[in-house]
Amino acid sequence: MNAPEAVKDQITVAICSYNAAHYLPNLLEKLVAQDCPIPFEILIVDNNSTDHTQALVLGFAPANGIPIRYVNEPEQGIAFARNRAIEESLSSRYLAFIDSDEMPAQNWLKSALRQLGDEDIDCVGGKISIALPHRPAWLSDDLLPFYGEVDHSDRAFRITDAATPIWSGNIAYNTRVFRQGLRFDTRYNRRGKGIGGGEDARMLDMCLARGFSLVYEPDMEILHLIPAEKIRRSYFLKLHYLSGKKAGLHEIPDFNRSVMGVPPFMILQFMRHFLLAVDMAVKEQSGSLRQAMNASHALGSIWGKFLCWKNQPLKS
Repeated sequence: MNAPEAVKDQITVAICSYNAAHYLPNLLEKLVAQDCPIPFEILIVDNNSTDHTQALVLGFAPANGIPIRYVNEPEQGIAFARNRAIEESLSSRYLAFIDSDEMPAQNWLKSALRQLGDEDIDCVGGKISIALPHRPAWLSDDLLPFYGEVDHSDRAFRITDAATPIWSGNIAYNTRVFRQGLRFDTRYNRRGKGIGGGEDARMLDMCLARGFSLVYEPDMEILHLIPAEKIRRSYFLKLHYLSGKKAGLHEIPDFNRSVMGVPPFMILQFMRHFLLAVDMAVKEQSGSLRQAMNASHALGSIWGKFLCWKNQPLKS
């Protein structure tokens, strides 16, 4: 049996990328200019891009001699790409994730390592600000967290429950948690340019359930660039439908009283949400989109439960 590879006192910065070559030059320039107290490398996990991602990365000439590694992950989807990043980074003491459509603050890595330098800390996540190409009147502040906005406090604190989440677009781990076998749940995968997913919310739940020490660090800040095609009401409705579908598939238990796998109370719940959303929209009340999102989630949950029933093995 081969001896385990020694862990290097360095941090791997992983970018999981799909057809995002137009974002990468600015992100790479920001990363190689980071003020980091320990050695670091940049890992690009290309998830079968059809643009010029590979040529761009291999041709990038980093400043300060920062190593840049490129790997291709053939299994399509963000959860598989993140798990490949984990496998590629187990020889580093720390692993940080940042998405290709994000820009880190100058002290991003330094702020993360300030927390991870405490051996009791397993994971740290930071503030996520949103950059919108335009902002219509209907896009209220309460919708921005669905673009990934995170701003819990101006002070660092320990995270004890999912009410104050940190997301995988701005997070760093002590890789010991992954050497214990922790991985992203591929049932919550998001393929290509799709939306939704939920693999990072599931990861947060698993970390909390295992008693890991998680910290929110506001100085570990990134700017998330939102493309124009997501500035639509339909984006939020689809996002919630897909979230509800996955809840129906993987989280909502089976009930003895059901019709084709769907308990009647879920249908009544959807109808209440739907009728209230219609009433609010007709009256042009504020919050009508948020209510429509509730209805969309309830409908997705119904479809998820139906699919569970439809796909269950036949009894002999």
